[in-house]
Amino acid sequence: MIQTEKKRNPSFFESILMVVLMLGVMIYSIFYLKVEPHLPLLISLVLFLILGFKNKYSWSELEESMIDGIKIGLKPLLILAIVGMIIAVWMLSGTVPTLIYYGLQIISPQWFTISALMICILVSTFTGSSFTTVGTIGVAMFGIGTALGIHPALVAGAVISGACFGDKMSPLSDTTNFAAGIAGIDLFEHIKHLCWTMIPALIITVSIYLLIGNGETVASIDTTNALMLSLQQEFKISWLTLLSPLIVVLLAAKKKPTIFVLMVGVISGILTAIFVQGVMNPIVWLETLQSGYAAPIANETIAGIVNRGGLQSMMWSISLVMIALALGGVIQKIGLLDKLLQMMISKLKRQGDVIAATASTSIAVNTLTGEQYLSILIPGKLFPGLYEKHKLHRKNLARTLEDAGTLVNPLIPWGVSGAFFASVLGVSVVEYFPYAIFLFISPLLSIAFGYLGIGISAHNE
Repeated sequence: MIQTEKKRNPSFFESILMVVLMLGVMIYSIFYLKVEPHLPLLISLVLFLILGFKNKYSWSELEESMIDGIKIGLKPLLILAIVGMIIAVWMLSGTVPTLIYYGLQIISPQWFTISALMICILVSTFTGSSFTTVGTIGVAMFGIGTALGIHPALVAGAVISGACFGDKMSPLSDTTNFAAGIAGIDLFEHIKHLCWTMIPALIITVSIYLLIGNGETVASIDTTNALMLSLQQEFKISWLTLLSPLIVVLLAAKKKPTIFVLMVGVISGILTAIFVQGVMNPIVWLETLQSGYAAPIANETIAGIVNRGGLQSMMWSISLVMIALALGGVIQKIGLLDKLLQMMISKLKRQGDVIAATASTSIAVNTLTGEQYLSILIPGKLFPGLYEKHKLHRKNLARTLEDAGTLVNPLIPWGVSGAFFASVLGVSVVEYFPYAIFLFISPLLSIAFGYLGIGISAHNE
């Protein structure tokens, strides 16, 4: 009988070394060499595969783990592709140009950042999806902000912060439901408990945006009028073009499947282009869906805003996310996270330590795998016993998973959300990071409140 060699998990030293190597490769490549994150992430994947071979895993096992990792992200990958098409068709139909036109009339430049934040909060709360919000109204808000002369990274930060706040506070959000389910608590009890960190983080964000926004140099009235005139010349500005996004928002609010909702947005957008803009040529529809909207527009600012989208525009994000998901699958397979977490758990003594460890684990999973669902699932399954041991209610666990799991994912360049938002808005994660204030204030407050005992519920409450 042939005996196979026993597989083993990496040692604590190996685990720490691999994490340091990965972070070193990523940071050196992205910040020093200024290269795209794809190949550095691929190099990291190769390093973890080598560790897997060293620890007696076969190629077929490692290959299967990569495929399993990618399977987790198939739905987000499909959403990425469809959002690229919906952006393009909403340019062709005049939907986004119409939103920009009316936005330039209504929104005061001095209050734009706060307006973008609040509008995205409202839409995201009703749709329960930060992806849908950023990919639809977020694109329009970004166009308005860019036209007004506001720094693109600041606009992106406000749009993303608003979309993520609404997502977390919405009972329609899949990640909000997932976090409550993993922790085993009532959904609305979870949302109510989220307010302890979400509301203060929002207040801090608004306060900083007021300072930043009021100091921005914005477009003059003449410039704004020129932009509006250009939009009128290139598109038929009509309220009818807003029917497609209205349908999308209503279907999302009714909790219809995301992919179905977005496909309806694409189809209704094409119909709008036909009946409102008079675009009758099927070749134009297909080319726009494939490569994005492209028109010879004289005004460079408007051209830069509307000439975008298409399936191909999302390939950068899709390829990056696939590599990250494959890497996450290998990391899970070889047991690297298990070793790190086991060592960390043995050091936890106080309630604050448990919450800080939960947040740190969610952030670490985000960084290593780029997957927000895993950043909820892994610590959500690991820590419940410790919360009971330290007399902490599980709703503290659910809140921490949200604060440091789903909200941190957009801050990871190779994260599913980070790659998506960067592609849709055309602003890299590194650029918008300092302005996505809500996203990094929330986990900091979660950890601080854990040690200070603010908003912490005992297990018998």
